[in-house]
Amino acid sequence: MYERILIPTDGSDVAEAAVDHALDLAEQYDAEVHALYVVDIDSVNFSLGTEQVDRLKQGRFDEMEELKERADEATGVVAGRGSERGVDVVEHVSGGRPHKVIADYAEDHGIDLIVMGSHGRAGVRRALLGSVTERTLRSTHVPVLVVDYVDED
Repeated sequence: MYERILIPTDGSDVAEAAVDHALDLAEQYDAEVHALYVVDIDSVNFSLGTEQVDRLKQGRFDEMEELKERADEATGVVAGRGSERGVDVVEHVSGGRPHKVIADYAEDHGIDLIVMGSHGRAGVRRALLGSVTERTLRSTHVPVLVVDYVDED
């Protein structure tokens, strides 16, 4: 049923809550997992200089050490947990509008299921879903499993 499962991650607790669900399904269906970190170009445009924004648009994340570390850490959590469970994980970092990048990645890589957190790192939790999650649901025909995060503190 599922051969390729996509986990969009920003490294937040909410995103990481989705990882275990995705890995459970990957184990059950012997599926490959793709961990995707998206640099939201629109949200960083205001805080970065023109040269740095150009690097992001060109996908030259290696030249931005702090950003590369955050992305590697976020996808690395997925890869590490997958490795512990014997699940193959493909790590990818991309830039653009997150919901569009997620939908395009799913289509381009034959993704059968997207597993993502109900809301991400950015801002206050919305009444139902975070904006990226909501927009992803509207942008793809791939089934999306939305995992809510329960803070146990």
